[in-house]
Amino acid sequence: MGKYFKFLSKNPLLSLAAGSLFLLALFIFLFTESFYELIEFASIWVREIFGGFYLWLGLICVFFLLFIAFSKFGKIRLGKTPPEFDRLSWIAMLYSAGMGAGILLRAVQEPVFMFMNPPISTENAAEIISLEYTFYQWGFTAWAFYGIFALLIAYNLFVRKSNVLLGSSLPQLKKVKFLPAGVNLITILTTVFGLVAAVGLGTTQIEGGISHLVSKPAGSLWLIILLVLVICILAFISAFAGIKKGIKRISNWNIYVTFFLMLFVFVQIDILYMFSQFFISLYHYIIDFVPLSLALGKHNPGKEFLTDWTYYYWAFWLAWAPFTGIFIARISKGRSIREMIIGVLLIPSLGSFFWFSVFGSASFGLIESMETYNGEFDSVFTSMFRFFEAFPFSYFTNIITIVLLISFLVTSVDSAIFVLSMFSDKGKEQPKKKFRLIWAAVILIFSEAIIVLGNIKPNSDVLTAMQKFLIISSLPFALFTALIMVLFLRELFKKH
Repeated sequence: MGKYFKFLSKNPLLSLAAGSLFLLALFIFLFTESFYELIEFASIWVREIFGGFYLWLGLICVFFLLFIAFSKFGKIRLGKTPPEFDRLSWIAMLYSAGMGAGILLRAVQEPVFMFMNPPISTENAAEIISLEYTFYQWGFTAWAFYGIFALLIAYNLFVRKSNVLLGSSLPQLKKVKFLPAGVNLITILTTVFGLVAAVGLGTTQIEGGISHLVSKPAGSLWLIILLVLVICILAFISAFAGIKKGIKRISNWNIYVTFFLMLFVFVQIDILYMFSQFFISLYHYIIDFVPLSLALGKHNPGKEFLTDWTYYYWAFWLAWAPFTGIFIARISKGRSIREMIIGVLLIPSLGSFFWFSVFGSASFGLIESMETYNGEFDSVFTSMFRFFEAFPFSYFTNIITIVLLISFLVTSVDSAIFVLSMFSDKGKEQPKKKFRLIWAAVILIFSEAIIVLGNIKPNSDVLTAMQKFLIISSLPFALFTALIMVLFLRELFKKH
């Protein structure tokens, strides 16, 4: 017991973070209704006061990164060694960590929702509006949030020769007592909140898929609990093996299988129609990017849409930005700033756009061929599985989808375990394996607790509350991101 307390006393950040998570879970259990009311009130307040700021921030982040990439600063090399990973593995790892299961969760449901409920009224066809808004919510802005943190940490790691801790990423932060420690603590907590929300949504979709395959009603709590356990164990094994042996291999597998699923649908649909939808939607997304980003004029979808979709997405991306950015920085050693920014902004975005175009176009065709649409693709948890029933070998493709969902969640969790372990081990690039075990256990316990609480309390949905909680917890990172850009740009002009 003495050794245990001695270990915790030497790791105050780990102790404080784990203790805060335990107390939060306890508070949710004891005061569930009060927790919901508090989260609902606070999330509405944040959206009302800072909604416009979120929109401006997303737009500025994109243009800030483009300026850095194509200025003289883009030539700065992140370390003096050749790239640690080949380009395909690098893209696979950053995509798996940054998007992962979300593209399976929303592949059919989101384009269909936008198709049936166009956010705006324009002369464009509903299909174009649907894909344009889907591109917007999964495109450049999301990856710009990741890219800002990746740029800051990569520069801190490989140019300043410092560590990955956000609290020490800018020299100016050290001038304010307790601020570095506070930044690190908020980073850890927000990472866990975002991860729990993603694991909860992902495992619920997997459970929905399994229930659909065996023709049983969805909603098995014990199956979801088992799935979370399996995912966390696999993620720990991957993180324990390290980036090269574990995370890299699973990420490559994810990309290969994702490409196979997309190709399976691609060869069975109207390819010319799909390509026309892709290019026309991409064209409108690019030329409308500024008014889309600021919800100007005819591109203003209204407060309800912004609240339910854009503000939530921006908060989710911001919540994931610190740990995803740190992970991207860690795997980008040896590349130039220009290559890292262009790779992060463009390649995953274009990949997502093509993915949504394939599944979206196929879904539009299926809906138009139906006599009446009865909401077959409305559920975010079962839409993908019902979609594949319209194609041959649906049982096989649905099994592949379930396996891929698990694999994507594993890569998200193992990346988080690795980054959180780096934080706990004083920012080391290769954290001790005992920290990876500790964080795997903490994430498992907190995820299971939140999922169980969401089912044992009557008329409650803790996962929905956790998603709203992200809007609150990501606010400090929204403000911090604005500060980062100002201070980092000033430092670049001084030193280069």
